Amino acid sequence: MAYLLGRSGWGLRVWAMRIEPIMPPDSKMMHEIRDMGADLGDPEGCTICHGGDPEADTPEAAHSGDFYPDPGSPWINENTCGQCHMEHIDVQWSSLMMTEAGKIQGVCWTFGGLQTAFGAESPYEHFFGNYDYKNPDDPAYRLGTDAYRTYMAKLKKLEPQVFVDEIHALPEAPTDPDEIAKNPEYAAFTYLRNQCLRCHHAVKGRQVRGDYRGMGCSSCHIPYSNEGYYEGNDKNVPHDEAGHMLVHSIQATREVVVKVHDVAYSGIPVETCTTCHDRGKRIGVSFQGLMETAYESPFTDDGGHQPALHTKHYLAMEQDVHYQKGMLCMDCHTSGDVHGDGFLACANLGAVEIECTDCHGTPDRYPWELPLGYGDEFDPSLAEGPPRGTTNQLPEHIKQATVYPAEDGFLLSARGNPLRNVVRRKNTVVVHTAAGNDLELKPLKAMVEEKLLSTAARTGMVAVGDHIAKMECYTCHAGWAPQCYGCHVRIDYSNGNTCFDWLGAGHRHASSPEHACERGEAGYPNTIPGKIEEQRSYLRWEDPILGVNGEQRITPVAPGCQPVITIIGPDGEPIMVNHLYRSPPGTEGGGPEGQATLDMSPLQPHTNTGRARPCESCHLSEKALGYGIDGGRTLRPWNEDVVVDLETADKQVLPKRYQVQRPRIEGLEADWSRIVDEEGNQLMTVGHHFSRSRALNNEERAAMDRRGVCLACHQEIPKGSFAVDLLHHVAEATGQMPKNADDHNDLVHKILLVAGWGQVAVMFMVPFVVVLAAGRWMFRRRKRRKTRSKK
Repeated sequence: MAYLLGRSGWGLRVWAMRIEPIMPPDSKMMHEIRDMGADLGDPEGCTICHGGDPEADTPEAAHSGDFYPDPGSPWINENTCGQCHMEHIDVQWSSLMMTEAGKIQGVCWTFGGLQTAFGAESPYEHFFGNYDYKNPDDPAYRLGTDAYRTYMAKLKKLEPQVFVDEIHALPEAPTDPDEIAKNPEYAAFTYLRNQCLRCHHAVKGRQVRGDYRGMGCSSCHIPYSNEGYYEGNDKNVPHDEAGHMLVHSIQATREVVVKVHDVAYSGIPVETCTTCHDRGKRIGVSFQGLMETAYESPFTDDGGHQPALHTKHYLAMEQDVHYQKGMLCMDCHTSGDVHGDGFLACANLGAVEIECTDCHGTPDRYPWELPLGYGDEFDPSLAEGPPRGTTNQLPEHIKQATVYPAEDGFLLSARGNPLRNVVRRKNTVVVHTAAGNDLELKPLKAMVEEKLLSTAARTGMVAVGDHIAKMECYTCHAGWAPQCYGCHVRIDYSNGNTCFDWLGAGHRHASSPEHACERGEAGYPNTIPGKIEEQRSYLRWEDPILGVNGEQRITPVAPGCQPVITIIGPDGEPIMVNHLYRSPPGTEGGGPEGQATLDMSPLQPHTNTGRARPCESCHLSEKALGYGIDGGRTLRPWNEDVVVDLETADKQVLPKRYQVQRPRIEGLEADWSRIVDEEGNQLMTVGHHFSRSRALNNEERAAMDRRGVCLACHQEIPKGSFAVDLLHHVAEATGQMPKNADDHNDLVHKILLVAGWGQVAVMFMVPFVVVLAAGRWMFRRRKRRKTRSKK
């Protein structure tokens, strides 16, 4: 911190020796900071980031004036980080991690399209954000290439409710008991402000294990451990008090080396990202191979329970293949994904520009042979156009990061921006990771040409071309997906209950320079009426359901926000219990009553594996088709009370005094996992952000459904017909009966070939026999005529 300063050069150096430099001493950025500091009488450059008084004699005096404990705070970072990185500071308020407009729209949707009561044109409109924000008037202000700006203008026309021009600050949470009773749906604002919005970058957030971080730029660029303790060399920073950075260093790109004890690393660790990305779609913890569980087992070495992380407990699952290869989140996600580009994109799929095919290509085209927009169409038809090629040019704002040799050109994203760390090397792709690895991969086309694909991969991607054309790559390659079915939310306004308002804390930071970059929100008076409790119905991870996302590709879907709401009024009486809101009439295939606002969300699970999920997990699965786990039959109807007590054979409960064991949820007529019925009627929301996301339609389900395929053969085995019976006995007698899966597959393959060639033979033989018979008849007829003429 800046309290290293003294009036004399000797005093300055003594203080400077007590802390760690924010960057490696020989780095370009550290030299620039020191040069700037020297002009202010601060040769170590501490005041360049932290402000304060460089002429002070004591730490207390040095920390006076315009002193910034957290220079990354978005409320003041135009004065700190913005001295060198103003392009990113200018656009930070448009970032989805600042606006959280997607979360907010999701909760408003599940409370019945709440935003329409405040001026939104439809419940799909992303109307609210954490703070007011309006897009710039000039389209050229958007950070990116000209091709990117043109492409984003096209997406805005396709999905204007996501790529909006303006968002409005979220309304205050209700405080008046009469208002809560009159408009119980306004409890959504209590829920949002306490539970959903604590991760936005304008606050430091919840200070518990796994959630320690800075604000603004410091949220990502300053390392915090899960335990939250400082382990650096500055004796003036408490080492026994949670809530501090791990070391006083910036973490960023490959060139920025951070040292923790005797270990050096570069890049932004994945765990920094999962500080926030552990709820909702849970992509951060899933990438690491962590799946939330309701249990605290196994016990620790001292006999205690598994420690809570992000206030939850976890199973250790298979990690994403990119994680296993040593890649960090920042190696795929672009600057625009994270910092924003100055214009609003209010849902993940709208904000993220990277596609799998940007690096891997397709079986018949290298990445540079694909047109812009491939895989990111937001339209039923595939993108068309000239090959996107590569580029040797990088935008200026990207050059502040590590610049790698272009080789045969930087690859382009589907939206037209260069991928600064991904280059073409002849017909291979090199990914330069921030951690220091240079990963060379063969695109799919090269693997096809060199015959490197397995039989399963060749079948799935080449023989069945529709898989590539109509599906996301991760539809098959996601090994699992977190599925938390049913979100039971209770908002209790009785007994003076209160909870913390994280958005209110952000506004407090903005209220005065005094609060602009305080180290967290501890002690802030931003409490609101109400206490939030959340429960789940059940958790699963295997074989996620399939649906269609906003890009019009078949994708995994998992519970996004499936709340049923219970609200307890200030007087202690329930205002609503297990209430299921419905969308406006005519939306989501719901007819005049609207649709259940339980949302099954299309997602990229970030659990990719090199192997794909087996064909059977989709084509033979009622769950994958959307009919629910076990077709929705195993769990009893949720709209009925379940009583467990002594009863007669015809289910009459004998005691007069009993309790309902599992209370009903009115309106929930199907299981949480059942999104469509066999007639094609949609049963709940499938994606509430994009206009074309949906359940699989009748045609798609019919093409995919191969249930009962075993019966097609085995209904005739062993004695269904004379021919099959005979072959079965011969196989038994000669020891040719299939004994394992490989034998069975070989037999089916042989039957297919015999049947195929047999039918081809018949196709050719029938015309041949007909022609032969006709020729013979004509020959005999001509012969008879000749015989008669001779007579």
